[in-house]
Amino acid sequence: MLQAGIVGLPNVGKSTLFNAVTRTRKAEAANYPFCTIEPNQGVVVVPDERLAVLSKMSGSQKLVPAAIEFVDIAGLVKGASQGEGLGNKFLSHIREVDAIVHVVRCFEGGDITHVDGSVDPIRDIEVINTELILADMDSVTKRKARTDKDAKRGIKEAQAENALCEKLLPHLDAMKPAVTLELNDEEKKLLKSFFLLSGKPCIYACNVAEDELAEASKNPDKHPQVSKVREYVKHAHAASATVVSAAIESELSELPEEDAKAYLADLGVEDSGVNLLIKSAYSLLGLQTYLTTGEKETRAWTITKGMKAPQAAGVIHGDFERGFIAAQIVHFDDLVALGSEAKAREAGKLRIEGKEYVMRDGDVVEWRFNV
Repeated sequence: MLQAGIVGLPNVGKSTLFNAVTRTRKAEAANYPFCTIEPNQGVVVVPDERLAVLSKMSGSQKLVPAAIEFVDIAGLVKGASQGEGLGNKFLSHIREVDAIVHVVRCFEGGDITHVDGSVDPIRDIEVINTELILADMDSVTKRKARTDKDAKRGIKEAQAENALCEKLLPHLDAMKPAVTLELNDEEKKLLKSFFLLSGKPCIYACNVAEDELAEASKNPDKHPQVSKVREYVKHAHAASATVVSAAIESELSELPEEDAKAYLADLGVEDSGVNLLIKSAYSLLGLQTYLTTGEKETRAWTITKGMKAPQAAGVIHGDFERGFIAAQIVHFDDLVALGSEAKAREAGKLRIEGKEYVMRDGDVVEWRFNV
């Protein structure tokens, strides 16, 4: 299962957010740096309103949503790449995840200690990313030194690695994350083998005060801190930002579903910031969902973006891929708009697709195979 790692400075709300996301109390949430040392892990259900709709149409006995894993990683501080604050250990934890959720403090509050004594989200982002980039520079420099000799001997693989190192080093030296370097497809494929910290896809979670969530969710560009973050990460890191309130989400996690909805309504918020964050992290990991439905169950199946039909069938069972014949597919939006499979078939929206069909998020599928 792919993992999204929650990172940030100490005391920005990472562990509180992790507990809310995973609906657990695995992570200690305390008002002092490094209250998290070993990473906490939790499997998270991906919110998907389509399941309930399909289940009602099919009379399903149960719903099975998609899931991803979140990892709560201890707070990083300036100098982490040189080992400050157990930095080397924490950086190794980041290296193991597939994507990063970077929590940024966007609220004032004298009762929550900030490691640098004041709230400045752009400074905080730069502290974390500088440490990731410095660690990557060290890694790339060592890799180049290892491949220099073989590259000079004409070994193609070493030459390709060496050329990529030579592209990366000036980019990183300019304090630009590896993920923003323009590369061709072959270079992108090779870059994955470098396991660079700043090469991982990232989304920023702007942690706002409880009384600011409603307005910040509706008009993020009007919130002074959130607007700064959104603008900065868009241009400096080719990333997006979403709004959450870890404190509110922590309270919601204690409530039954109906009470949680009522609580959000009282706050003037239509949806949970955590739900949007989970969906964004799922997409950031390069994942999408197709759906199957029937009397027994309605289920969301996780596949990678760009996957073709036979491989998608194989997610259910290898025999489905080996014996793949065809797929009967209707997109969820068309099925709901038309009201039934029969009407979707009449409208030409229910199709038979073969081996070269590239799956779309929200495809409702019935597989045809022979083993």
